Amino acid sequence: MNVNAMRSIDKWAGVPLCFLASLLSRIYNVFANKKIPVTTNTLFIELSEMGSAVIVDPAMRKLRRETNANLFFAIFKDNARSLEILNTVPQENIFKMNASNLVSLLFGVFSFMAWCRKKKVTCVIDLELFSRFTALLSFVSGARSRIGFASFHDEGLYRGSIINFPVRYNAHVHVAVNFVSLVNRAMNKFENPYATIALEKGDLDLARADVHPAQIAKVRGKIKDMYQPWRHEKVILFNVNASDMLPQRRWQQENFATVARQLLDSFKDIIIVGTGAPAERKYVQKVIDMAGHERFVNSAGVFAFNELVPLYSISSFMLTNDSGPAHFASVTALKVFVLFGPETPALYAPLGGNAEPFYLKLPCSPCVSAANHRKTTCLTRPCITTIQPSWVGGRLCEWFQEDTGRIATR
Repeated sequence: MNVNAMRSIDKWAGVPLCFLASLLSRIYNVFANKKIPVTTNTLFIELSEMGSAVIVDPAMRKLRRETNANLFFAIFKDNARSLEILNTVPQENIFKMNASNLVSLLFGVFSFMAWCRKKKVTCVIDLELFSRFTALLSFVSGARSRIGFASFHDEGLYRGSIINFPVRYNAHVHVAVNFVSLVNRAMNKFENPYATIALEKGDLDLARADVHPAQIAKVRGKIKDMYQPWRHEKVILFNVNASDMLPQRRWQQENFATVARQLLDSFKDIIIVGTGAPAERKYVQKVIDMAGHERFVNSAGVFAFNELVPLYSISSFMLTNDSGPAHFASVTALKVFVLFGPETPALYAPLGGNAEPFYLKLPCSPCVSAANHRKTTCLTRPCITTIQPSWVGGRLCEWFQEDTGRIATR
């Protein structure tokens, strides 16, 4: 199901359904004791964003550490692999919803209801930014404690009063901070809708992924298969695509090609590996053809998802659009350069401390937010298209030279 169809359903069906569910919720709340959330079996819901499954990880670990809660997660089936990166949530505690079409989505809702009752979910934390669908999922889960974002005095973003432990979403702080606020509300660290509790030391610390030597050896073997002359020259990664959720995030293919040529002409001891899913192979190949260099190879569809972290762990740095791989790489020590356009690094920079953004800070940026359900009709996209390859390539060359110097002096 395409993104615009999902937005339309969320609006035209979601609003009246949320109104009806709110009436039922208010009647139920008259008889229910909801003073303190019960976090024994806590379900997190984040359906559509793979990167958010990494961003929320520090908050989930905080809840488990401080309350010994059993963690559960609901996510779209196509995005579920993102939870395998850190394995914070056991596989048997992950509900994977099929959203390929409306029928499968409806069947998924009924399966979700049964699954929640089987798992005895006591608390739901809705991570989505004002999705009516996930608010309704929270309600039909049967959990007595439902925590999520609310707008309060802000106009619009209606989704009723289904959330009975609301937290005001703050559009001026990183989304990871907002996620921690939801967890703090679940632990009853503040009682009003405003997150008045300061973050504690370590609240945003991201765990590092465990990488087995056998996985690294397998990845090295695949690189050798793609580029036979490889003698363990340094590997640089280019992630040139971005999901269809927000295609405006894509930097031009010719710009990636220009930067690739600059790097390959400047450094003889590197190869560039273009990454991507199997469906992105033609898109990646077009960039490689534009660059016209034998040391730029196409790995789209070559590496399995569970091989990405080992690939990141042996690479020097990655240049990427603002997309999931930027967050996947943050669980390793890899330096990541992220091209931001319609989004902002102030809210969505990868955690971990190794990310560096390219961001023009135009007056129109960011043009997507919770207030417009992350939708923009801008076609010219100057926020991303006018980021100059000379600027990007110059910074990458500078950093690589400095990093090579640091390694040489160790």
